[in-house]
Amino acid sequence: MVFRDDIAVAFLDARPVFKGHVLVAPLAHYVTLPDLPADLVGPLFLGVQRVSAAVPAALGAQGTFVAVNNTVSQSVPHLHVHVVPRTKGDGLRGFFWPRTRYADDDEAADYARRLRKAIESAPSI
Repeated sequence: MVFRDDIAVAFLDARPVFKGHVLVAPLAHYVTLPDLPADLVGPLFLGVQRVSAAVPAALGAQGTFVAVNNTVSQSVPHLHVHVVPRTKGDGLRGFFWPRTRYADDDEAADYARRLRKAIESAPSI
């Protein structure tokens, strides 16, 4: 156990990317970030912020990588936030997957338009 409050618990990942890799999870069960009620987003991420600030000080890391998987690559069906210690030259390259490019500005604009439309038509959180 690394941290616990009325909203969340933080503990070491059993299979860390690097030693000191922490998972921060809400005490109440929610499967993904979209499932988390809006009034819990801030309190949960205050815990994430607290852990993220503590990792460099406690472990001598230069920073952290903070990530949430939603369904895909989520090995446990309970919302959790990864806080991974980072140090320049640690071998972790950007994200965990290869990058891609848009074919051109028109394709990028189409993706942005589709996302805006989905956000504008989604019910308020």
